Amino acid sequence: QVQLAESGGGLVQVGDSLTLSCVWSGRVYAMGWFRQPPGKEREFVGTINGVGDLTSYSGLAQGRFTISRDNDKKTLYLQMTSLKVEDTAVYYCAGRDGPTTRVESQYHYWGQGTQVTVSS
Repeated sequence: QVQLAESGGGLVQVGDSLTLSCVWSGRVYAMGWFRQPPGKEREFVGTINGVGDLTSYSGLAQGRFTISRDNDKKTLYLQMTSLKVEDTAVYYCAGRDGPTTRVESQYHYWGQGTQVTVSS
């Protein structure tokens, strides 16, 4: 049984950096990060393949966010830089048994989310 647990969220200032972690148990291949801003639907942030050598990002993340994973530690990371107020959201990690995808419904496993609040 696969379980995911995010951590690392918190309150930061505009321009700060923050790294989120997601520890998983069980077996999972591709993983992704999604976020849900207040009052909005959940949106894709980025994804990484099982080996960790292929990533893909949404436009909102490109150039500012970096996804990586340590399979020995079973930990997924999301490094965020130059944070903006509009990055305020609950961030979720997700996993699936197949290749990378940007499609939320194709992920089989989800964490409970971690809140990131960016204050001006």
